[in-house]
Amino acid sequence: MASQQHLEKMQLRQNFRNLWHTDLMGTIQADTPYCCLAFWCGPCVSYLLRKRALYNDMSRYVCCAGYLPCSGRCGESRCPEFCLATEVFCCFGNSVASTRFLLQDEFNIQTTKCDNCIIGFMFCLQQIACIFSIVAMIVGSEEISEASQLLSCLAEMVYCTVCACLQTQHKIEMDKRDGKFGPQPVMAVPPPQQMSRIDQPFPPSVGYPQQPAYGQPYPYPPPPQAQGYPPAGYPPPNYPPPGYSR
Repeated sequence: MASQQHLEKMQLRQNFRNLWHTDLMGTIQADTPYCCLAFWCGPCVSYLLRKRALYNDMSRYVCCAGYLPCSGRCGESRCPEFCLATEVFCCFGNSVASTRFLLQDEFNIQTTKCDNCIIGFMFCLQQIACIFSIVAMIVGSEEISEASQLLSCLAEMVYCTVCACLQTQHKIEMDKRDGKFGPQPVMAVPPPQQMSRIDQPFPPSVGYPQQPAYGQPYPYPPPPQAQGYPPAGYPPPNYPPPGYSR
């Protein structure tokens, strides 16, 4: 029952209207130094990004942002910093994904098809590498064993690269949230129960207004201002009115 609810939440994310400020293909160009830092020091960056996503209020911290069955049952309230450090070092992949879901649910951000393809390729490559390793262990062939090792190294490199791009994408989005790209809509810190949305009403009303990201086309149907001006049936303008003077 719980897994079905989680699946429904993931499907509803596809209906979000906002987009990431930078897609995965553009993260390296958008912030090269931070992407390199995320590649070489992934767990440390994941720790800092989660804390920042919680508005530096660790009293809001829940293991894996509330998206796993163990969330809230690990004594997070007593030592959130230690629990977060344990999470990012022992469950690095889950920590990156949890921060991503946290930001998506807070700001109604969808994942583009291109980003889904990159993430899906990363997972498929890991599964293929695992299968080759099992076959090499069963068959005992040195050629297959060497091939499986090369494939495993390739899968690990792709995994580390994609995770670095994901974390850079999260950092850029929070830069946007914090006004580092200029004035943004006024936003308040959401209450604690809205920091994790897996068991909350969906979608929320907190975060960016539901509008396309910069440079993105409006969804169909277009807004009134895109349908021509003045609207049909609108009386012709008569400016300035008779007797008007500055």
